Amino acid sequence: MELCSSSSSSSLLRVSGQCRSSSLPEISFSSSVSQFPSGIQLNASILSKPRFRNLRICASVAAETQGLPRDSPQRLLKELAQRKQATGPKKKVPPKRFILRPPLDDKKLAERFLNSPQLSLKSFPLLSSCLPPSKLNNADKTWIDEYLLEVKQALGYSLEPSESLGDENPAKHFDTLLYLAFQHPSCDRARARHVKNGHSRLWFLGQYVLELALTEFFLQRYPREPPGPMRERVFALIGKRYLPKWIKAANLQNLIFPYDDMDKLIRKDREPPVKSVFWALFGAIYLCYGMPEVYRVLFEVFGMDPDSEDCQPRARRQLEDVDYVSVEFEGKKLGWQDIATYKPPEDALFAHPRLFRACVPPGMHRFRGNIWDFDSKPKVMQALGYPLPMNDRIKEITDARNIELGLGLQLCFLHPSKHKFEHPRFCFERLEYVGQKIQDIAMAERLLMKHLDAPGKWLQEKHRRLLMNKFCGRYLREKRLHNFIIYSEEVHDRYEHNRRLRNPATTAVQQAIHGLAYTIYGKPDVRRLMFEVFDFEQIQPKAV
Repeated sequence: MELCSSSSSSSLLRVSGQCRSSSLPEISFSSSVSQFPSGIQLNASILSKPRFRNLRICASVAAETQGLPRDSPQRLLKELAQRKQATGPKKKVPPKRFILRPPLDDKKLAERFLNSPQLSLKSFPLLSSCLPPSKLNNADKTWIDEYLLEVKQALGYSLEPSESLGDENPAKHFDTLLYLAFQHPSCDRARARHVKNGHSRLWFLGQYVLELALTEFFLQRYPREPPGPMRERVFALIGKRYLPKWIKAANLQNLIFPYDDMDKLIRKDREPPVKSVFWALFGAIYLCYGMPEVYRVLFEVFGMDPDSEDCQPRARRQLEDVDYVSVEFEGKKLGWQDIATYKPPEDALFAHPRLFRACVPPGMHRFRGNIWDFDSKPKVMQALGYPLPMNDRIKEITDARNIELGLGLQLCFLHPSKHKFEHPRFCFERLEYVGQKIQDIAMAERLLMKHLDAPGKWLQEKHRRLLMNKFCGRYLREKRLHNFIIYSEEVHDRYEHNRRLRNPATTAVQQAIHGLAYTIYGKPDVRRLMFEVFDFEQIQPKAV
C-alpha cells in the first residue's frame, strides 16, 4: 500500500527527524507512522500555515501516547513539544550603575567633597589624591585588624598604627594605602567603589615607580652598557611572569589568594592579581617613604638579585667602548645600598649628579666649542627656556652647570649614526632611556592630581594616549628643534626627507631632553618642559 504525504505526516516526520538528530541515533519510524489511504489529496490551504498544524498534531500525539515506553518516538515528540512552548523572554534589568539617579543638591555635594580624605592633605597633594574618596567602613577596618600586622611584619615595618604619627609625616596614611594595595579586583572587597578606585589608582602609579627605580639603578650600576641589555634585566626582575616568585619569597601569597594555592593556579588566574598587588604596593611605599624605601623592599624584602643567571641579558655583539667613565664608577659595581643612601653634596651642580655622570660621558668635553655649540645651542636653549635661574653660592658653580648643560643638550641631539660605532656612548640613547621613565611618572602624577575620581584603568588609557611616541616627536617638530639633530653625512638626507626615519628620531631626542632636565634640574623642570614648553596636554592657546 502506497504512503501518501500530507501536512500531518510531513510535520511528524520533520519533528521526529529533529528529535532523532538531537537525542537518539538511528530511530525507525516505520511502526509509529500510520499508513493513510492513497485517496487523500494534498490541500494547499493546510500547507500554507504549517506552524499551527505542528502544535495541534504534537498536542494530539501527547494526549495519545501517555503510556508509551521511554524510548518511543511519540514520547520524544511530546517532550519536544513541551520544550518548544512559547514563553516570553525575560525582561533584562539594567545594572544599578547605569540607572539614572537624581543629582545631589549643592549642599550634599559640597559636604561630600569636603569630607573626602582626598582633600584632607594640603602639603602632600599627590598622596592626598591616592587616598580613597570616602572614609573606610567597618568591613575595611575588619580586614585591617586581621591582616595588616602580618603584611607590615613581612615587609619589615613597625607594627604600631601609622595614625599615631604626626600630620606632617606622609607615612601617617601608610596603613590605609597598604590596605588598598592588597584589594585586587578578584578579592571580596573589590566591589566597593572607594576600594576599587583606590587600589587601581595605586597600581597605576606603582608601575612607573618600579620602572624609574630600576632604570636609575641599572644606569648607575652598568655605566658602559647600552639600554637594550638593561631593558632585559628590568624585565627579568619585574616582568609579570616573575612577580609570583617575589610574592612567595616574602610570604604574601596567602593574603592575595586566601582560598587557593597559588602554585596550583593557571597563569591567567595567578599573574593578574599578583601584578596588581605588586604595583599597588610600590605605589603606596613611594607615596609614604620615597624612592630609597622602594629599593629596600625590592632587594631586601623580595630578595631580587641583579647578578643571578635569570637576570642576565642574552649574548650579543658589543661595540668596544674606549672612552672613560666617571671616577665614581671606575672599577666597581654600585649596589642598591649605594643608590638608596646616596645624597648629593650641598654644592652639587645638579639635582642628580651621579645619574648625570652615568648618562653624559666625561669625553663630551671634546665637543665644547664646535660649530653646533656656537650655532645651534643658543637657539635650542632659547626655545627650551634655559638656563634656569639658580641661587648658587658662587658664580663659578652657575657657569660650570651651564657648560655641562650645553654639552648635555648636544648629546641629546647627537644621533647614533654619527659616533656610535666608534664611541658607543656618544649618542642620546642612555638619556632617552631615563627620559622615557621620568616623563611616564610625571604624567601619571599629573593625571592623578587632576582627576581625583577617575579609576586607574581610565587614567592608564588617558596616559597612553597623551604619551604616544608620534605625539612626542610632533611636539619637538612644532618647536622646529628637529633641524638641530646631528646626523652622519651618509644618512643626513635620508632622515631629512623620510618621515618614517625622521619621526622616531625626533621622539628619541624629545625624551632625551626630558632625561637631561631630570638629571640637572630635577622633576620640576621635567613638568615645566612637558606642560608649559611642549604642552603635552594641548590646552594652551595656539598662535593664529
